[in-house]
Amino acid sequence: MAIISISLNDENVKFLDKIQDTYGLKGRSEAVRSAINSAITEMQDMDSLEGNVEGVLITVRSDHADPWMSLIQAKHVGTIKTQLHSHLKNRKCLEVMIISCSAEELRTIIHEIHGSGKADYVRFVSG
Repeated sequence: MAIISISLNDENVKFLDKIQDTYGLKGRSEAVRSAINSAITEMQDMDSLEGNVEGVLITVRSDHADPWMSLIQAKHVGTIKTQLHSHLKNRKCLEVMIISCSAEELRTIIHEIHGSGKADYVRFVSG
């Protein structure tokens, strides 16, 4: 098994410890592996989508003033049928978008969101 070193901010460490406690894992390494396995499952679910898809794309992001999400939304304006934006605590924003597009375009949007490194939460719920 490979040994790696990673840097985490205080909030990530807090959630890593919560993952460990919630699932009764023996240590942080097991919690990291559990989180990776969860991400793998999510990626496989996205990869299995085919044809046209419709559903709800939910994101939570930090820093309301940062326009990165608006740029992604503008790029995919024909895909987003309805959008709700709500301000949360600590300058975070909730974005709820009704999406109708090809599975490939949805994957592109989600990759762009994840690729920004600025989303705290991303989930697509198929309709």
